[in-house]
Amino acid sequence: MASSSWSMISSPIIPLLLCFLLVSSSICQVVHASEMANQTFNPEQQLKKLKNMKARLRRINKPALKTFQSPDGDLIDCVHSHQQPAFDHPQLKGQKPLDPPERPKGLNPTSMIHENFQLWSLSGNICPDGTIPIRRTREQDVLRGSSVRRYGRKSPRHVRRDSSSNGHEHAVGYVSGDQYYGAKASINVWAPKVVNQYEFSLSQMWVISGSFGNDLNTIEAGWQVSPELYGDNYPRFFTYWTSDAYQATGCYNLLCSGFVQTNSRIAIGAAISPTSGYNGGQFDISLLIWKDPKHGNWWLEFGNGVLVGYWPSFLFTHLQNHASMVQFGGEVVNSRPSGSHTATQMGSGHFAGEGFGKASYFRNLQVVDWDNSLIPLSNLKVLADHPNCYDIQGGINNFWGNYFYYGGPGRNVRCP
Repeated sequence: MASSSWSMISSPIIPLLLCFLLVSSSICQVVHASEMANQTFNPEQQLKKLKNMKARLRRINKPALKTFQSPDGDLIDCVHSHQQPAFDHPQLKGQKPLDPPERPKGLNPTSMIHENFQLWSLSGNICPDGTIPIRRTREQDVLRGSSVRRYGRKSPRHVRRDSSSNGHEHAVGYVSGDQYYGAKASINVWAPKVVNQYEFSLSQMWVISGSFGNDLNTIEAGWQVSPELYGDNYPRFFTYWTSDAYQATGCYNLLCSGFVQTNSRIAIGAAISPTSGYNGGQFDISLLIWKDPKHGNWWLEFGNGVLVGYWPSFLFTHLQNHASMVQFGGEVVNSRPSGSHTATQMGSGHFAGEGFGKASYFRNLQVVDWDNSLIPLSNLKVLADHPNCYDIQGGINNFWGNYFYYGGPGRNVRCP
């Protein structure tokens, strides 16, 4: 479950080898206002777009048994679990969510304490038994996207190991070269500044398999600030998946048929509260992704024993077997507003060297092995592809195990 950290770390930070390896993720192609202005208004085209948008909304938004309004303006619908978007998938039609799987060895005993960490539930709102909370998608959400068809998806493109020209900048820790069956981390939550609608800032885990071409499989979870996807600057709990390098498969949260939610108290895509403050209280969320040894599905757990749901194994190709890389860290989009580097922040907006209470962190990094056991990382590597803008410093101690600090302000005197 979410936890607060209040004490300074006594162990010194140990810098790790920087090397150029990258898994890139993006939200959508940047569309500048000047390009929009040059488009000729076409009433027939606009009517078609409106028709497509309404059809898309009907597919995403399911009948609600009950609806809550969140303080941030979100509408949270309580939808019967067997009517959620996942069960529109041909291979899931007529089914119901699976029972909980065997948890990895090495986890603490399950407490199943549901601690409120989202704005919509802070006043005691709870969906009825047999339903799940789903953030309602509205017309303005879809209209902010690059297209109705690709709403809720990342942009399709070749995923490269060198990010110097694609506008996506990272500070990450990763392990590779083995077979991985899951990953776990506690992720410090902040509310970084994002300067325009076409950029985002996120902190997440990637579970990865396949080559870095069109067959890339990923499972992703963490928090993100994305004005384009959500219409505001709140950090929000999110998930993502793809089996073809973000081309035709996958989506954020429950915006397509894929992830099966089993939890009645967590709304994927809803705002997280509280967040950390500079020189103030620190808040983090613990996430675990692992492959069920019996059925092969990939499950997501929040905190200590709070299951969120699962990605069915048939969604994937390479990940039907195992992952070949696990990555943790931050990413921003740099659209170079006004021709200079963006001032969109990563993490807390402060560099790694500032340490606890000032820089954002990932702690207690672990992976799940072939025996369904949680084990410490071996040979964690760190990468900052634009270290003058956002950097990373890793270390290990008895309290946090493998950890790193990461982030930065973006544009500054060394990052023009």
